[in-house]
Amino acid sequence: MTQETAIRPAQGKLGILLPGMGAVATTFIAGVEAIRKGKAKPIGSLTQMGTIRLGKRTDNRTPAIRDFVPLADLNDLVFGGWDIFEDDVYAAAMRAGVLDKDLLNEHREFLEGIRPMPAVFDRRYVKRLDGPNVKGGANWMEKAEALMEDIRTFKETNGCDRLVMVWCGSTEVFMKPTDVHKDLKSLERAMKENSPEISPSLVYAYAALRSGVPFANGAPNLTVDVPAIHELAREMRVPIAGKDFKTGQTLLKTVLAPMFKARYLGVSGWFSTNILGNRDGEVLDDPESFKTKEESKLSVLESILQPGLYPDLYKDMYHKVRINYYPPRGDNKEGWDNIDIFGWLGYPMQIKVDFLCRDSILAAPIVLDLALFMDLAQRTGKRGTQEWLSFYFKSPMTAAGLYPEHDLFIQLMKLKNNLRHLRGEELITHLGTEYYD
Repeated sequence: MTQETAIRPAQGKLGILLPGMGAVATTFIAGVEAIRKGKAKPIGSLTQMGTIRLGKRTDNRTPAIRDFVPLADLNDLVFGGWDIFEDDVYAAAMRAGVLDKDLLNEHREFLEGIRPMPAVFDRRYVKRLDGPNVKGGANWMEKAEALMEDIRTFKETNGCDRLVMVWCGSTEVFMKPTDVHKDLKSLERAMKENSPEISPSLVYAYAALRSGVPFANGAPNLTVDVPAIHELAREMRVPIAGKDFKTGQTLLKTVLAPMFKARYLGVSGWFSTNILGNRDGEVLDDPESFKTKEESKLSVLESILQPGLYPDLYKDMYHKVRINYYPPRGDNKEGWDNIDIFGWLGYPMQIKVDFLCRDSILAAPIVLDLALFMDLAQRTGKRGTQEWLSFYFKSPMTAAGLYPEHDLFIQLMKLKNNLRHLRGEELITHLGTEYYD
C-alpha cells in the first residue's frame, strides 16, 4: 500500500467551459442532459461505466471508478462556452445533425438556455470558417483579458465552485514553436504586440490558466504544448493535458499496431483515408489545417512500432494519411485502412478495415471524462502536464525529452495505476507470481 493522496471533495457545481460549440460540444451537452434525466446511458465513458481492479485477482475488489475516486456528479455540471456562431446549443445541435431530433426536442428548453459567448477568432488560423459572434480587441492580450472576464462572470452567475476548460474548437493551421513560445515573458510580450505566432487556441489556454482553470486541448493545435504555457501552468498550479481527441481511425491504430509489434509481424505499408462532412471536415479541407492534423495522425505508428529498434520489421514502412471533405456524409465519418504486413520468412499478408463511425459520438464521452479527471487532478494538487490522461489523445503530451506512449492498453494501465496511487492502493503490474509461490 502507498500513502493515500489528500483530495479536496467535489463539492458544489463544476462549470465546464467549451471553446467551440459545434457538433462535439453540443453532442456532449445534450448527451449529459439526457443521461441525467434517465433517457440514455453514458456509453463510452470510462468515468461513468468503467471499473478498476484493486488488489489480487482473488480479492474480488472491482469498484466502479466513479465510486473509487471522488469525481464530480453529473447533476453538478454546468455548461458554457464560446463560438463564432450565435446559435444556442439546441439550434447548433440541430444544425450539426448528430443526434435525433426527438432527443433534442425532449430537452429543448434546457439546451436553448445555453448560448455561446463571443469567441476569440481569426480567419488566418481557420480559413474555411467565418462567423459574426466574435470578440473585438486591439491585440491578443486584450482578447485574453476579455475571456478572463467571461470566465469570472460565468463562474459567479452560475454559482460554480470550480471550472475546467476543454477545447472543442476547430483545427488551426500548422504552426511550430518559435522564440515567442520559449518562456512566459516572451509569450506575454508577443500577445501585447499582436504577434501572428499566437493563435486563438493559445489565447484561450492562457486565459484559462491565468484564471486558475485546468485546460485540456482536444485539437492538434499548438496550444498548451509550448514551454511558456508549461511555465504558466506551474506558476498557477493548474493541470494541462493534450492533444487531439483519439476517436476513430487513430484509436484503431493504437490497438492494431501494438498487436503487430507484440507478435513481431512486419509492416511494409499503412494507407489510411477518411471521408467526413461536418464542420471539422470542412476545416480540414484547407491544406494548412490538414497539415496540423496529419502531423498528429502520422506520429502514432512510428512511436508504437519503433523502427529504430526493429529495422527488419518497420524501417521501410510507408505510412500515408488522407482526409477528404464529403458533405453528404455529415458527422458520420468513414475511415478506410489498407495494411500490408508480412510474417514468417517475409511472406506478405493484408488487413483491410472499414470503420463507419460517428465522430462526435466517439468524442463526447472523451470530453466528459477529461472534464471530470482534470477537475480531480486540480483537487489533488496536480499541476502541469497530465501524462496519465494520454489514453484520450492522438498526440499525448509528455515531459521534455520523453517519448509519448501511444499503446492504448499501456495508456489505460497508466491511467488506472494513477488512480490506484491516489487512493493508496497497490499498483497492478500483472506479474502474477504471488498466485504460484
